[in-house]
Amino acid sequence: MSTGKKDVITLDIIKDALHAIGEEMFLSVARTSKSPIIYEVLDFASGLTDSRGRLLTQGNGATGFLGMLSSIVREVIRKFADTGKLSEGDILIINDPYSGGGSHLCDVGMAIPVFQDGEIIAYCVNKCHWTEVGGKDPGYPVDSTEVYQEGLQFPCIKLCEKGVVNEWLVELIRANVRFPDLCVGDMWAQISGLRTGEKRIHELCGKYGAGLVRDSMDRLLKNSADFSRRQVEALPDGVYEVRGMMDEDGLGNGPFPIQVRVTIAGDRMKVDFTGSAKQVPGPINLPYAGLVSGVRSIFLAATDPSQEVNDGVFEPLEIVSEPGCVFSASRPAPVSVYYETMQFAQDLIWQALAPLLPGRLSAGHFLTVGGYVFAGVHPVTGDPFINVGPTLGGWGAADGQDGDSAQFCTGDGETFNVPAEILEACYGVRVEEYALHTDGAGAGKYRGGNGIVLAQRVAGENNYFSGTYGRHDFAPWGLGGGGDGSTNGFEIIRKDGKREGPFGKYPRFHLHDGDLLLVTTGTGGGYGNPLERPEEKVREDVGNGYLTVRQAKDDYGVILDPESLRILGVTEERRRHSPAS
Repeated sequence: MSTGKKDVITLDIIKDALHAIGEEMFLSVARTSKSPIIYEVLDFASGLTDSRGRLLTQGNGATGFLGMLSSIVREVIRKFADTGKLSEGDILIINDPYSGGGSHLCDVGMAIPVFQDGEIIAYCVNKCHWTEVGGKDPGYPVDSTEVYQEGLQFPCIKLCEKGVVNEWLVELIRANVRFPDLCVGDMWAQISGLRTGEKRIHELCGKYGAGLVRDSMDRLLKNSADFSRRQVEALPDGVYEVRGMMDEDGLGNGPFPIQVRVTIAGDRMKVDFTGSAKQVPGPINLPYAGLVSGVRSIFLAATDPSQEVNDGVFEPLEIVSEPGCVFSASRPAPVSVYYETMQFAQDLIWQALAPLLPGRLSAGHFLTVGGYVFAGVHPVTGDPFINVGPTLGGWGAADGQDGDSAQFCTGDGETFNVPAEILEACYGVRVEEYALHTDGAGAGKYRGGNGIVLAQRVAGENNYFSGTYGRHDFAPWGLGGGGDGSTNGFEIIRKDGKREGPFGKYPRFHLHDGDLLLVTTGTGGGYGNPLERPEEKVREDVGNGYLTVRQAKDDYGVILDPESLRILGVTEERRRHSPAS
């Protein structure tokens, strides 16, 4: 097809085809992976960039990867494309947090250049959480003191060269991980996704011509940038600052002061974390590419979350953080629990902008990824197992709606929980309770969403649990007069009834046969004065088990009959607050 006259309809068709390619790549990985954290949880992302490494489309399980695909490709370009060392059929592998990886070593990125007529027209890229990459502990350590303890590092090297797999590298991977079949199986799943994308782009170029495909890419990015600038321009100009504290680092250090200054001026938004704590001894440090991902998520929420996700969207956004800060750490700082700090970075911006956008941004949510590693020996098969995953929790209320219950945090996005049936079949536990955490926190005209309670009875002696639950010390914040939510953590109830915990972060807690592992996540913050919640709504909340009769009276001013739940009256405080009075 001629590239002379640019038919807008054709350009849009090509744009939609690029999105379809990204979606097909995503599904290819999900359907061929070997690890539950990929095929059940969907803890991965895949996408396309143009030849300059600008993100065009991204299929997301985990929104925490929203800035990391383009950083992976930019490292490929810097190291190989710009030096003339990249060939058709090459596949690059990278997880180095400080040179494009952006997260912990378990998140392994891969990229393939797509050549058309001898020139690179695009890159296919994905990033998946491998269950295991070696290191001092299975899964990943939660008390590491340097990145070298955290597993294999791939500093943007060739896994395949001109279509030929580097079998020596694959053998090296097998020799350094505890579950080689899972890791190598997931590696091939990623390769299948990349080659699927490469094939489809070749087909697209064959149908429309490489020139028109490039034109569509440029138009996609420009249109998104123009739309995003208009969204920022619609926000009130000003400087919005928030200071806060972040939980300890897993080694007993902390808590740590953090802060942000958000400046909105015209069609630009600047997010500046200058003045926050320096990088810390424990593994909660966040590399800069990870910070970019976290900020991008909340930027989308504050502008228009329905818009297409590509690098054009983020053209109006500037992110500043001092090198060596906990939000932009430098090698060799440990980073295995980076995700908790990424969530706190998001939360600062969220809290700063929420008063401006009460219908769009809610009160504070439970925040934590709730990342855990549960490893041991299956009591029936005798095989070693490892269970790595996130945990559900409660979101904050917003103007006009109660908070959502039992959802993942912002960093996990469109991921899924591992079902109780899978937990019992694969890991030899008995799930005794999987329920909402109805503690009555997050009081408000609109109440916060509930966290969860997950109780698993352990079988066998050779098991241990490492948990990382941020917001263990600092509850989700209320908004507009709403109450704070509640905190996260886990505890162990021994077979003899002795309780240990609750803990926020704890490495390698040894579990014995008959012990109960009890994880509890927090309720989100409330919105608005609780005394304004309709009396009938309060009665329904008690009937549904979200509140107690006492909480209905103390927090909401509604007096109920304990047996029938009939409304008997209201407290003097509620009566004084009522507009009718």
